[in-house]
Amino acid sequence: MRETQEREFDEFVLARQQKLLRTAFLLCGDWHLAEDLTQNALAKVYLAWNRVQRVESVEAYVHRVLFRTYIDTYRRRRKQEILSAAVPETAGVEPASDVRMALLTALGKITPRYRAVLVLRFWEDWSVGDTADALGISTGTVKSHTHRGLEQLRSVLGDQVLDFVL
Repeated sequence: MRETQEREFDEFVLARQQKLLRTAFLLCGDWHLAEDLTQNALAKVYLAWNRVQRVESVEAYVHRVLFRTYIDTYRRRRKQEILSAAVPETAGVEPASDVRMALLTALGKITPRYRAVLVLRFWEDWSVGDTADALGISTGTVKSHTHRGLEQLRSVLGDQVLDFVL
């Protein structure tokens, strides 16, 4: 029985790991941190895989674990690290467009909960209900976080908002 569960977990990870990694990157803005975040979340899911298989949407559950792990990590890191204005160079990453870089930078400046909602709603193209299920919050909270997150994003982007509209 244990072998079957491990095989099912391995199949799940192989099928969804890249998507989870992209989502994690959008949350933290760094591929190395995204890999760590994804691995930590998947380790938590592995430990509870027997229970996870009984939930209605395994993917929503895994996303919830990913987002909660991100928020917990962000809280700890915020207390320990001093952020720098200089961005380190990363090897092997495709150069992104100015608009993409501006958006990623702006996403990095809004609160983690708002960022999580915006990533699910607009990057992953999830519905309000699916986002609420994944994050374990009400649909009303998703709507208010979306509104407030977009306000924060607009205030961070300033005049660059026109670049996204035009």
